[in-house]
Amino acid sequence: MKEIAPYGSWKSPITADLIVAGTIGLSSLAIDGEDVYWIEGRPSEGGRNVIVRHTPDGQTTDITPPPFNVRTRVHEYGGGAFLVTDGRIYFSNFADQRLYCQTPDAAPQPLTPEANCRYADAVMDKQRDRLICIQEDHTQGGEPINRIVSINIKNKADIQILVEGNDFYASPRLSPDGKRLCWISWNHPNMPWDGTELWVAKINANGLLGEAQLVAGGKQESIFQPEWSPEGILYFVSDRSKWWNIYRVSGTEMVNVEPLYPLNAEFGMPQWVFGMSTYGFTAANKIICTFTQNGTWHLATLNATKKHLQQIEIPYTSMGSLKVKGERVYFLGSSPTKPTEIVNINLSTGAINILKRSTDLEINSGYLSIPQSIEFPTENGNTAYGLFYPPTNQDYTEITSEKPPLLVKSHGGPTAATSSSLSLKIQYWTSRGFALLDVNYGGSTGYGREYQQRLKDNWGIVDVDDCVNGAQYLAKRGLVDSNRMAISGGSAGGYTTLCALTFKDVFKAGASYYGVSNLEALATDTHKFESRYLDGLIGPYPEKKDLYKQRSPINFTELLSCPVIFFQGLEDKIVPPNQAEIMLEALKQKGLPVAYVAFPEEQHGFRRSENIKRALDGEFYFYSRVFGFTPADNLEEVEIINL
Repeated sequence: MKEIAPYGSWKSPITADLIVAGTIGLSSLAIDGEDVYWIEGRPSEGGRNVIVRHTPDGQTTDITPPPFNVRTRVHEYGGGAFLVTDGRIYFSNFADQRLYCQTPDAAPQPLTPEANCRYADAVMDKQRDRLICIQEDHTQGGEPINRIVSINIKNKADIQILVEGNDFYASPRLSPDGKRLCWISWNHPNMPWDGTELWVAKINANGLLGEAQLVAGGKQESIFQPEWSPEGILYFVSDRSKWWNIYRVSGTEMVNVEPLYPLNAEFGMPQWVFGMSTYGFTAANKIICTFTQNGTWHLATLNATKKHLQQIEIPYTSMGSLKVKGERVYFLGSSPTKPTEIVNINLSTGAINILKRSTDLEINSGYLSIPQSIEFPTENGNTAYGLFYPPTNQDYTEITSEKPPLLVKSHGGPTAATSSSLSLKIQYWTSRGFALLDVNYGGSTGYGREYQQRLKDNWGIVDVDDCVNGAQYLAKRGLVDSNRMAISGGSAGGYTTLCALTFKDVFKAGASYYGVSNLEALATDTHKFESRYLDGLIGPYPEKKDLYKQRSPINFTELLSCPVIFFQGLEDKIVPPNQAEIMLEALKQKGLPVAYVAFPEEQHGFRRSENIKRALDGEFYFYSRVFGFTPADNLEEVEIINL
């Protein structure tokens, strides 16, 4: 029989200890012959990233020995941190950012010299015994220099510059015959989802590049994932139609660009990291691809000759890191009831094989809240989107007169999107009696370029309005308690959170995870990749200095009238700790309940298991004190000033 108990006081088997002990991160799939490789991020090892190999006999083996940590800091966010070819692995080591070479039966050996340079997104040029990759050079001081270089694998001192002069580069890809190289480049103030250019050049006899030809792209067109087909035809994803669709370049002059299958759907994603992949070739004219439509990802075959798309029915709603080898397809898949797992599909038989799960925890479905896709009205007659998770716990039922507290999540980016993937961090809340709304506010990806550009010049306005209107939409329908609504977010989502708490009077508490409180400080004190991001979100600085001041919560603490808790990594280079600490002092002086939890070893995002646990339990404890309910768990207390 179900127990009647107040929302927030339900006892749940989904504990923070369970989440951090049994969960790993999975990313960066790669195929080499019959073997499959990936990266596992392990909170139990201090967040160390390990390359893992899966062989046809079903054996899974760690390749990266301690203390090596496979992670590059190019653009700070990294990605594309390793390459495997003919059993030999090349990877970036986090501690020194050098490239290392390793065979499975030997210790890693450094390939690049000791210098303040970082590397990412490598491909192998077998004809010339070299890697071609992105280099980010920090040796000159000031803003680093990004370029494409070649690295001789037999003479590590032989590093040649192939392309430079633009602010950023990505996706160097070699044609199957080794005669041509393509790549993407872009310049400040654009981000890669704003506008990029796709270039191609022939490789000369000396290994350097001939004259480069612009194939596609521009300041208002975003190019994603250029790839050569097995027969040497160049394909890429472009949003020139206002949706990221797949295109190809036909003809020897490389001037005829044609769409393969126009669709109001996204075959691309915002390139926050290197090495992202949404399609691959199973044959010269047969593509396996993923695309997202109305918040759900799909898998399909695309016949490049007939220009025909056929969906493949699978039990996943989110997919990424897709790789194809013959009739075998690999990807990271998840759904509202499935955590992220490495999936292998045999196209010939339809058989699905799971190589690895991000968690082996078996959670009874009676404790899982299944998200409901919602659309709700927002400002200017527009519609916004979100995922609503009602409180769910098979052991409890609510007090008749009570409505649940609501936690609104504002995702980071802000050019990103939330997903319906099973998140035990979300289920932690819903299984304790919270309702949760995960908002894909205007500016999110997955709904076309026009929806994404709603945030242009309007960050801190459109995103805030959509989070507020989403919460009020649920409250008006009697689904949540309007007097116990909180908002939480990390990084850019932390900024949205702080703006909502400062400039609106809807939420009664909030949590900022390494969130921005001072836009001027962010504009003048952040890394190169994002140093001009705010030009498009707010306006150019210092020309629009007044807007930066108007939209910075730190300047309007007198408007803030509810409790806030801050979580911050003290090694964060993207949003430095002073962003939280200045806000903290202002709230202390005002007499508002406020808490600050700092982690000395963490950067932008928390990787260590003990810190992930501390943050999750700490936020819940904070709301229990603010909203006046008693948690079922014996949680470690957080010092709350002024309470």
